[in-house]
Amino acid sequence: MAASKSSKKGKSEKTKETVAEPKKLSALDAAAKVLAEMKQAMSCKEMVEAMGKKGYWSSPGGKTPTSTLYSALLKEISTKGKESRFKKTDRGRFARA
Repeated sequence: MAASKSSKKGKSEKTKETVAEPKKLSALDAAAKVLAEMKQAMSCKEMVEAMGKKGYWSSPGGKTPTSTLYSALLKEISTKGKESRFKKTDRGRFARA
């Protein structure tokens, strides 16, 4: 006779790890969070400074984090169109869409 399996399910190791360690935000996710909190258009330099002060994201050693963020914001706007989380309000300034 085959032994029946128990209906109780234990938590996996992966679940325990994700609960213990919060997920780090990407630069774009952190920028979206900062813009939502500030509720005003900001330059990339202002966003990078705010993201660092709030502990959302910091550059992992890059020399031009503001330029990288600017490029990423433009790319999301151009690829996602109306579904983008961002909109360009003025030269060098972005807001939450």
